[in-house]
Amino acid sequence: MGKPTERELADALTEAARMREQGEDPHFLAKSLLNLNYRIHFLQRVLQTADTFLHYGQEAKLHTELLRAIEEAKRVEEEVPEPEGALPDGLI
Repeated sequence: MGKPTERELADALTEAARMREQGEDPHFLAKSLLNLNYRIHFLQRVLQTADTFLHYGQEAKLHTELLRAIEEAKRVEEEVPEPEGALPDGLI
């Protein structure tokens, strides 16, 4: 399966937001896409921070940054769902 281009992803997120706002999401596909897009930003930070940590000698400061990134990703996983139709800033 190929990765969508940035434009394709932007279009899909825009359509997903429209579907949620219009109540046209009977199988929760739009909700799932929006949620996964939100969560991936935090997981990408964990990956980038872990890569830097391992590449630059596992410094204490980088270890702390990695722990913070992991904790933030965990917090997002445990968040209470947002009200229907609400979108976090910067996702589209």
